[in-house]
Amino acid sequence: MTDTEKLDPRVHPYREDLAASYLRGRVDAARFIDGVPCQIRSGFAAVKAEPSFEAGQTTELLFGETFTVLDERDGWAWGQNGTDGYVGWVRVEALDADITLPTHKVSALRTFLLPEPDLKQPFVDVLSLGARVVVTAEQGEWRQVDGGGWLHARHLAPVAITAADFVAVAEQFAGTPYLWGGRTSIGIDCSGLVQVALLAAGHHCPRDSDQQAAIIGTLVSGDGKGVTYQRGDLVFFPGHVGIMTDAATLLHANAFHMQVVAEPLADVLARAGAKGITAIRRL
Repeated sequence: MTDTEKLDPRVHPYREDLAASYLRGRVDAARFIDGVPCQIRSGFAAVKAEPSFEAGQTTELLFGETFTVLDERDGWAWGQNGTDGYVGWVRVEALDADITLPTHKVSALRTFLLPEPDLKQPFVDVLSLGARVVVTAEQGEWRQVDGGGWLHARHLAPVAITAADFVAVAEQFAGTPYLWGGRTSIGIDCSGLVQVALLAAGHHCPRDSDQQAAIIGTLVSGDGKGVTYQRGDLVFFPGHVGIMTDAATLLHANAFHMQVVAEPLADVLARAGAKGITAIRRL
């Protein structure tokens, strides 16, 4: 007897032909394997629903995140993200089998990886907030990272340092274009904004809004009625989530404005119509 039907395939790597070893006895699959732990070695990498450039993006992986590879096909690797458990396909060239223990993380909204400690050099990659690196050398205000390249020290923080206010982190993304599955300041979606901000503040956070609505903080209300909103309240709608910056303003990445904006919650509710608030959760 298995509980395959009950397991969310977004965060449980199983198919009819293959599944992760830790799911043995819980799902039916022709083969179970441990997989090969790898690490992301590009600024960010798209995770796809299928092994194809034309397939939809489900999320993104950031530099330094781990990814356990369970299958490879035509230059694509199928596996699971170590940060939030998300499952999907990523290009193999974004992966490195040599796992390193990060010493620092990117604390700026984004930063440029340069080939030399010289700001006039052309950049070789773009790393986003939350990317994790190993600092191997110092030269003035520059820090060399494992694998090659230099980052400015002002854009880095030790991995143990967490942001004091996750809302302030999220507010930095104002104006960022909306991108389905995005997790960077190049493009981000509603739940990606919440996840990146909470992770920066040291809080575990799943990837999608329905997952977040199920576990983050404490449920304050199921419909928003009679609530006195506070800064940091997470407001959930069907398939959507935003962050209250004060008692009346919602910050969210949305497809109406096609970017991250802060606007009156009342305006969002007016557009939502019958699709109103489904949950309010507070850390």
